[in-house]
Amino acid sequence: MDWFTAPDYWLSRLVLQRALAAVYLVAFLGAARQFRPLLGERGMLPIPRFTARVPFKRAPSLFHLRYSDRLFAGCAWAGCAVSAALLAGAHDQLPLWAGMLLWLVPWALYLSIVNVGQTWYAFGWESLLLETGFLAVFLGNDEVAPPVVVLFMLRWILFRVEFGAGLIKLRGDACWRKLTCLDYHHETQPMPGPLSWFFHHLPPPLHRVEVAANHVTQLAVPVLLFTPQPIASAAAALMIATQLWLVLSGNFSWLNWITIVLALSALRLPGNEPSTSPAPLWYEIVVPAVAALLLFLSYRPVANMVSRRQVMNRSFDPLHLVNTYGAFGSVSRIRYEVVVEGTLAEVPRQDSDWREYAFRGKPGDPHRWPRQFAPYHLRLDWLMWFAALSPGYAGEWFGALVERLLENDPDTLRLLRRSPFPPDTPPRHVRARLFRYRYTTWRELRETGACWERTFVREYLPPTRLARAAGRS
Repeated sequence: MDWFTAPDYWLSRLVLQRALAAVYLVAFLGAARQFRPLLGERGMLPIPRFTARVPFKRAPSLFHLRYSDRLFAGCAWAGCAVSAALLAGAHDQLPLWAGMLLWLVPWALYLSIVNVGQTWYAFGWESLLLETGFLAVFLGNDEVAPPVVVLFMLRWILFRVEFGAGLIKLRGDACWRKLTCLDYHHETQPMPGPLSWFFHHLPPPLHRVEVAANHVTQLAVPVLLFTPQPIASAAAALMIATQLWLVLSGNFSWLNWITIVLALSALRLPGNEPSTSPAPLWYEIVVPAVAALLLFLSYRPVANMVSRRQVMNRSFDPLHLVNTYGAFGSVSRIRYEVVVEGTLAEVPRQDSDWREYAFRGKPGDPHRWPRQFAPYHLRLDWLMWFAALSPGYAGEWFGALVERLLENDPDTLRLLRRSPFPPDTPPRHVRARLFRYRYTTWRELRETGACWERTFVREYLPPTRLARAAGRS
C-alpha cells in the first residue's frame, strides 16, 4: 500500500459501492411511488408552497428553479435508473472522472428531493445517505485502488453514527443506564416487524444483555475502527452483526443497511487484486482536499457529541455534507396508535357504521401480524407513529390527509393497504381515535390469534366532513 491508495481494499470497495447503489435505488423507488400525495402539487405538503417561502440557499434543490409532478417523477425514476446502473457496475466501465460524475448524479438528485421533503424527509438516514453518497463520489473505480483517506472518512462517519447514538442513550432515558429499555422498545418502536413480538417476549435477563451489548458496540467498538488489521475488521464485523440483529427486530427503513455499508470500509475482504494504474495527479490533489474540508466541517457534529445538550439527527449545512445522528434517546413505555375511520352516515353518531382505514405498515387490526418493509420506507406510516405521540407532530399534514380521504383521492389511497369505501363512494365523515396497543401474551395469542390488544383512550379528531359538503347540506 502506498501513501495514497489501499489496493487490498478493492473488494471491500466493490461490495460497498454496490450496496450503496442498492440503498440509493430503494430510496429513489420510494420517492417515485409516494411523492404525489405527500409532496406533489396537490399533496399534503406541496413542494411549490415550500419553495415559495424557503430560499434556495437554505435548501438547495433543482425544484427551486421549476416544479411539476412530472419533473419530480422524472428525477425520481432517473435516480432509479442511475442507481441500477451503478449497482451493475457501470462506473467501472468509464474513465475515472466520468465514473465520479456518475456517482455525483444520484447524490445531487436525492439532495434536491430531501431539501424540499419537509417533514416527510426529516429522518436521520436521509442525511446519512447523502453524507455517505458524497464521499462515495471519491472512492474511484477499477482504474485506481481505493484512496486511504476516503476509507478513513467513511469510518469517521460510522464512528460518529455509532458513538453519537451511544452517548445520547447514556445522556437520555434512564432505562438505558438501568439496562431496561428493551423491556418496552420492541413493543413501542415506530414500526414493528414480523419478529418484533418474539423479541419483546424474550426473557428480561436477555434484554439486559442486549442493552449492555448495544452500549459496548456503540461506545467502545467504534474506537477500534481506526486500529490496525485485523482488529478493525473484527470491529466492523461486530457492528454488522449488531445491525443485522436490528434488521430482524424491526422496520428502520435503510438506517441499518447504510450503517452496514459504512462498516464495509473497515472490513478487509480477501481476494485477488486487479491490476490498477497509478492515481492521476489531479485525483491525488482533489481527494485529500475534499477530505480535509469535510474533516474541518466535522467540528460542529463533534462539538454536538461532546455537549451535554446533544441533539439527534441534524444537518449542519444545506448540502448535508456533515451531520449528527442518533436514535431513541428516549423510549416510550406505552404504545399509542391513531385509528382513522370513515362513515357514510349523513349525521355521524357513535353507533354509526364506522369503517377503519388499513395502513400498510403501522399496527391497526389486532389480528394482522406486522410485515417486513425495511429498507423500503413507508413515510406516512412512520409519521402516524409520531402523530400518536403528540398531535403537534401532525399539525402540518393530518388535516390535509383527512381532506383527501373525504375526497377518496386515488393517490392518497394508494399509500394505504385498504380503503373501506368504493372509489365512487367517498365517506361523508372521517374521524380519528387514539388507542393504546400492547402485545398479547403467549396465552392470548393462542386463544385469540391476535398479536395486539387495543384499548380506546380518547377522541383524536372529531367527525369531520368537507367544508363544501357541509355548506350544501
